[in-house]
Amino acid sequence: MQGKNQMIESMLAGFFAINVKPEHREAFVEAGVAVAKGVIGGDPGAFQFQMLVDAADPNRFYFFEIYRDEAAGKAHMESEVFRTWWNTVEPMLDQGVETVATMHTVFPSVGGLEAQKAGLSNW
Repeated sequence: MQGKNQMIESMLAGFFAINVKPEHREAFVEAGVAVAKGVIGGDPGAFQFQMLVDAADPNRFYFFEIYRDEAAGKAHMESEVFRTWWNTVEPMLDQGVETVATMHTVFPSVGGLEAQKAGLSNW
C-alpha cells in the first residue's frame, strides 16, 4: 500500500449529463452508440466510454468517460468522431452538456484499464 504522500498513477475521468428533446431520443441513442464504438475502437487515449439513461427520465443521458490524461481528453474533443457526433446531436439537445464531475481514477489501476480496453468493443 502506498503512503499518503505518494502519488497514485491515475487517468482522467468525466461524468456528463445531457437532456434530449423527446422527439429525438431514438436518433440520439443511435448517434451515441456510434460515437462510443468509434471512441473505444479508434481512440488510443480513451479507456472507457459509457452511455447511460436515467431510470426516471428516458430523455436524460449520462456519459462516463476515462482518458489517459488531459491531453487525450482534449484530443477526443477535437477528433473527427466527436465533431461528427456533436454536429449531429447538438440540435437534439434540450439544454447544453452538464459536467457533473471531473475525476481521477483509483480502481481499476491504470494497468487494469489498459488491459480491459481491448474487450470493451465486444458487445
